[in-house]
Amino acid sequence: MKKVGFIGLGIMGKPMAINLLNAGYELLVLESSKAAGALTAKGAKAYSTSKELSANADIVITMLPDSPEVSEVVFGPDGVLAGIRSGTVFVDMSTIAPSTAREVATAMKEKGVEALDAPVSGGQVGAESGNLSIMVGGTEQAFEVAKPLFEVMGKSAVLIGDAGAGQLTKACNQMIVGITIQAVAESFSLAKKAGVNLEKMREALLGGFAQSRILDLHGQRIIDRNFEPGFKIKLHRKDMNIALMAGKEFNVPLYGSGLVASQMDAALALGFDEKDHSALALLMEKLSGIE
Repeated sequence: MKKVGFIGLGIMGKPMAINLLNAGYELLVLESSKAAGALTAKGAKAYSTSKELSANADIVITMLPDSPEVSEVVFGPDGVLAGIRSGTVFVDMSTIAPSTAREVATAMKEKGVEALDAPVSGGQVGAESGNLSIMVGGTEQAFEVAKPLFEVMGKSAVLIGDAGAGQLTKACNQMIVGITIQAVAESFSLAKKAGVNLEKMREALLGGFAQSRILDLHGQRIIDRNFEPGFKIKLHRKDMNIALMAGKEFNVPLYGSGLVASQMDAALALGFDEKDHSALALLMEKLSGIE
């Protein structure tokens, strides 16, 4: 089994790393991580820097909040790039800008390292259960090396194309999810103010062409008034910014995504940043004068 260095043991990274450890992989983590103790108790080995960790790993995985954090971990003086050995595979599973993913891949290639951008969809529940959907950019050769790990962490892993393609696909995913949540929030607000039974409306819509997983899950959240985060609005807003930046890079006007990003800004201004992204419904209700 390959030695896997895992950097970024947060709400997503920690369960993903645990799944790899439980599958028999030798796991290397950073001792500075809050979760390091729990993982070393299960057999992981801790290192003091990303440079040292990378020098001892066959595959290095990062799962970090955003592009600046990935750049710091990769390019910093004690970063991954300073220690990673030729022949290693680097896999960034964060959700970051496609341009950053391409920059990292180019730098890794100069050191003889294959890089994959492999963002995920499925949230904390998917990370814990090993049912993530993984969207991958990079070479077929690197994908085949990382594929057994992807099969532990996710239910599906698809090689989309070259470096950056995984991140662009994730941006498209977040656009579709965000716009659909906004549509559900608007329709539920209209129905609620008109006195229509939301439970019966949801049931009817799920039997027709409007049915979707978002209508199913987030529609129920709105009915139940359950806005505890599965995925926080503030994180989705970050992802929408990545999509809008990509739109500018490729000269594609993303009108719907821009509107939803503005709605998310308004939700953040109201203090909904820690709530689930389905809390866009709370904003719509407020704007509609619904008590």
